[in-house]
Order: sequence, then C-alpha cells, then structure tokens
Amino acid sequence: MENLNRESSSNSGALPIKVVQFGEGNFLRAFVDYAIKILNDTVGFNAGVALVQPIENGMVSVLNEQDGLYTLFTKGIKKGKEVQEKMLIDTIVKGVNPYDNFEEFLELAREKDLEFVISNTTEAGIRYDGKDLFDMTPPSSFPGKLTCLLYERFHYFDGNQDFGLTIIPCELINYNADTLKKVILQYIDLWKLSGLFKNWVLNACTFHNTLVDRIVPGYPKDDIEEYNRQLEYHDRLIVTAETFFLWVIEGDDNLKKRLPFHKTPLDVRIVEDMQPFRTRKVRILNGAHTAMVPMALLYGNETVKETVDDVFTGEFIRSLILEEVVPTLAMDKQELEVFAEEVFDRFRNPFIKHQLSSIALNSISKFKVRVLPSLLEYVEMKGKLPLRTVFAFACLVRFYQGHWQGNEMPLNDDEAIINTFKNRWQLPLEKMVNELLGNTTFWDTDLNQVDGLPLAMEGALRFLETHGVEKGYQEFEEGYK
Repeated sequence: MENLNRESSSNSGALPIKVVQFGEGNFLRAFVDYAIKILNDTVGFNAGVALVQPIENGMVSVLNEQDGLYTLFTKGIKKGKEVQEKMLIDTIVKGVNPYDNFEEFLELAREKDLEFVISNTTEAGIRYDGKDLFDMTPPSSFPGKLTCLLYERFHYFDGNQDFGLTIIPCELINYNADTLKKVILQYIDLWKLSGLFKNWVLNACTFHNTLVDRIVPGYPKDDIEEYNRQLEYHDRLIVTAETFFLWVIEGDDNLKKRLPFHKTPLDVRIVEDMQPFRTRKVRILNGAHTAMVPMALLYGNETVKETVDDVFTGEFIRSLILEEVVPTLAMDKQELEVFAEEVFDRFRNPFIKHQLSSIALNSISKFKVRVLPSLLEYVEMKGKLPLRTVFAFACLVRFYQGHWQGNEMPLNDDEAIINTFKNRWQLPLEKMVNELLGNTTFWDTDLNQVDGLPLAMEGALRFLETHGVEKGYQEFEEGYK
C-alpha cells in the first residue's frame, strides 16, 4: 500500500495560497480545511491553505510528507438516521515551521493572492507576552507571529490598502477577534512600529469574531485498523469528526461575497452579531450537558448517549430544553427547536463515547453560566419556577455531597468549592439550602431572593433523598400541580 501524497493520489495541489492558517491540529483540519474544500468543490473558490505550526513541536513535517493530504471520516446521526462519510482533504498546499525557517514564514506575507488568516491555537493561544521581541525568529506567541507577518506584508506591498488581510480566529473564547486585535496593537506599541503600519492594520485589515461548533475526536488510534481497511493508501493523518457543523462569523455583505458559503450545503452564518448564536449554544447544548450530568450520574447512567436514550432521563432533559430553555431565548422559536433536535442527535451519536464523568469538571461555574440564566429568565417571563431545571439544580447540590447510595461521585472542582459543600451538608436541610443559595461567590446573586426557589429546593432534595431520581422528580412535580 502506497503512502498518501500528491503523486500517489494524482492530485496536483496547484492552488494559489489564499489562506494562512495558524494551527495544524485535528480541529482545524476537520473544520476549516474541510470547509474550504467544500467551497472549492462547490463554487470554484480555488483557495489553497498554507499552514503555520504555531508552537515549536507540531505536525508540519508529517503533513509535508503527505503533501498536505489526509482523510476525514465523519460519523453521526442526522434526523435519527446514522450517517458515515469519508473525504480526501486537499486544500493544504504547504506547511511551514517558523521555528525551523522563519524566512519561509515571512514569505507567506508576500503572497499576492493571500486574503485570509485563520487560526485555532487553543484558548490560551491569544495572549500577550511582554517578553516577545520584534527581532525574535519567531516570537513565542501566536499574536506576536501574526504581527510580524502583517508587518512584512505592509512593507512588501508599500502599505497598499488593497493588500490588507481578513483575520478570522477560531479559538474558543468569546470576542476572539476583538481580543486578537487588541493584543496585536499592544505589540505594535511595545515594538515601537510605525504609526502608518498601525493605521494599515486598523483600516486595511478586518477582524471577525467567530463561533465554531463541531466535535472532533481526532486520530482514531483505538480503531485505526478498521479505518485503514477503508483506504487504498497509507494515511498517518486520518481525522474523525461528527457530521454536525456550525460556523458563525461576524461580518457584512462584502464578506459574504468573498466567502460564499451560502452557495454550499454547509451551515456557515455570516451575521452582524454572533452573540445570539453563542447564547443559543451555551444555553441549549452546553446547558443540556451541565443540567444532565449530576442528575444522570445519580440515576446510574455513565454516558451522554445512555442518558438521552433512556426513557426517563431522555424525556427529562428534552423537556427541560424545549419547554424551559427555548422559551427564554430571543431567537426564532422554530429555528431554536431545530437546533435543539440537532443537539439531541449529536448526543445520540454512537461513534462518540462521551462519559458523563468527563464533563462533570467545574460543574458549579458551568451551572452559573449555562443553566442559571435560563432559570432566572424563565421565572421573570412566566412568573413561576421551571421545575425540571430546579430539580436538576437540586441534583447538582446533592451530587456535591460527594457520595450517593454507597457510591463515590466523580467530583472535579476547585477544592474550596468542594469543601464549602462538604461543610454545608453538615447543617440542617433548610439552613444548608439557605446558605448555598445565598452564596454570591458561586452565583453572583442571592438566589434566596428568587420567589419560591428555597422552598422548592428543599422539597426537591427531600424527594430525591427519599425516592431516588425518577420517582423523586415525579413526586416533586406532582407537589407543584
């Protein structure tokens, strides 16, 4: 079996470099490079990607050995049906390691066809490092490297506004482009670069906040033989991903013309404000995870799929999202319900074993951000408590006792938080609930002020302790009818 490369696959790779991509990891290769492949194939976008290794140790050498080629396998559930596909991704035309050859990195700035910079350097990648110097080859931080690239382009094209770049970071932080732009401006000041260059960055370049959403398990090392049997070549860079794909980019009509994803089957939204989409994801997808974990673990489940497939826990979390979260969101209700159904399909994906214990990390802070706003907004809108959300909250409090029916719970949080719960559980139930709800360090507000919540939490905890999860919820719900 031949090794995968351009010659063995009869793929010339003669694409102009329109994109410089910082990051060579599984996510970008299964998300951005795949999306550009779809653009190329669907509308003749004709864009090649030059990939930059953002840290000293990476995979550029392996990618270059395969001439940038690799196979993407997508697996998942769409509208209740199992879907499996594979695709040879051929958008990467070269890989550059700036630690080995900084001049080759700077040469990318001189590419006449270059239009876009895309990145995913992890959440910690967009950072300012005051130790970075302009004459370092390269600076250690990603924004430092990008500043060098922009400065080289500014000089090479004599400050021509037409050669500014469109910068689309995909790091998983809110306002990622705004943050990146701020750090670049810090480097311009630190390195005392010219005012003309700063104006070029501010006026010729554009920065676009994004939201990305796709689960990418990556290289399937446990099942690699199964994947290899489906190929006629040897691929060291196989990557797997779920079928779901969502990319929200803040931009205008001009960006839509330049990135015509609306002419492809991909769900790419170029919108004026991405925050409603971010809120939708946080409240529905992340919120469902956070609400289900303690309840499902107490119930005896081990995985997300098991939870949504179970008659009781599946209906519980489905109703919580559709009846108690969706009504609080300021978007089209039908679109929200479609998104929620897609989320449930993702949870049912038989190809992704998502352990509940692995997503129990920092559940208190997650609940505050992902679930509590829905609870508070529901109360404000409806004038009553969302019972499933309240019961899920009670399960969270009971989970943090640390043990349940003889089993240790997989607590994974700050030691101070765990100790707070341990100490409060020594108190009588009413006082314990009052002190936990009143802990403004946890919730940023005194939840005892939410009408009916303290009494409801006490009742939910009593029913949970006496009857277990399923019957406990049924008794709790019946008591409020």
